[in-house]
Amino acid sequence: MSSVVVAATETSRSAINRAIDAVWKIESPKLIAGLTRIVRDVGLAEDLAQDALVAALEQWPISGIPQNPAAWLMTIGKHRAIDHFRRNSLLDRKHQELGREFEIREMTPPDFDSALDDSVGDDLLKLIFISCHPVLSIEAQLALTLRLLGGLTTDEIARAFLVPESTIGQRIVRAKRTLAEQHIPFEIPRGPELTTRISAVLNVIYLIFNEGYSATAGDDWMRPALCEEALRLGRILAELAPQNSEVHGLIALMEIQASRARARVSPTGEPILLFDQNRAQWDQLLIHRGLAALERAQGLDGAPGQYALQAAIAACHARARTPDETDWPRIVELYGTLAQLTPSPIVELNRAVAISMAHGPQAGLDLVDDLATDPALDSYHLLPAVRGDLLVKLGRAVEARAEFARAASQTRNTRERELLLERARSCWLSENA
Repeated sequence: MSSVVVAATETSRSAINRAIDAVWKIESPKLIAGLTRIVRDVGLAEDLAQDALVAALEQWPISGIPQNPAAWLMTIGKHRAIDHFRRNSLLDRKHQELGREFEIREMTPPDFDSALDDSVGDDLLKLIFISCHPVLSIEAQLALTLRLLGGLTTDEIARAFLVPESTIGQRIVRAKRTLAEQHIPFEIPRGPELTTRISAVLNVIYLIFNEGYSATAGDDWMRPALCEEALRLGRILAELAPQNSEVHGLIALMEIQASRARARVSPTGEPILLFDQNRAQWDQLLIHRGLAALERAQGLDGAPGQYALQAAIAACHARARTPDETDWPRIVELYGTLAQLTPSPIVELNRAVAISMAHGPQAGLDLVDDLATDPALDSYHLLPAVRGDLLVKLGRAVEARAEFARAASQTRNTRERELLLERARSCWLSENA
């Protein structure tokens, strides 16, 4: 069956190249996943997918964009797989795996409509699991996930995490080599392992989102592209694992948090804290989607997990028209439940902030002071930042100035450092007024 094409003469080469970029961004995860199922090697699958992309860049400006670009790319990728195994004297065995319709490529016209099959969803889920396999370090999982599922280039990933491109390239190469050498199966884990592994997948997606939402270092307060990639990955996972409440909990959390993006940064790039944000700028569509995802998570069996609980906290903020209308007692309760589920000094620090809003700054400061000796928070800049904020509310400007200065010295984000130094200067002005 011949493919219906859009004549190349109807659009410019640059427009077609932009279209190819867009198609690649959307379809590359499915393409790599489908090819990994065939060749059982994620590194080889990515190479074959890249070959298909090169073919598109060469042919589409001349022939036009196929009616079904994804099927066209998959067909080319499968043909490249045949070529690869022919060169490696494995054609007979691999022909059986690829299917009889590909046995004699030269004698069989390509069937673009059947190039994609019903296993696409399972393939994507398997690709997510293999990208986040525990045999890889967290850094490698992040890089490989963004490369294979996010469609980001090595340079884009390096710039996002402020590390040399060569470092990211080495992480990706080593990750693919490790998966191949240890013969990690391309499959969805079963039984108890599924729960463990899906938690790791959610953790990687959330780490990507957090780095975009509050950049660890560099000159930008936010990196929206990473937030968008994490949301896209989360939405894919939610479609593939619809009965997992934590998947929907994470989607809810990210959607609601992302709704504040426009209000979190000034036109010139300065951070705007939650209480100072113009809530009219919060994206109501994202809030609506987040609340719907939270409702879905809460409607599934089982007690709420850590992401659903954090989403419920975010929902309290999203429902409040002003900071004063926030249901702080409910947030304190939710943080208490979260602290029991996943004990963490950072959760306790957030609970202290909520308690300060519900019961006064001194109550919050007492809890923060208890956390000051926790070695896990020794270099965590938000501990002195929170303490400084509470001291300001108690009228202790001299102590607050020292805390903000200490917080500024600990953060690696330029914008956040400037904000904290400005708060320290404000304390100095208050002292000398």
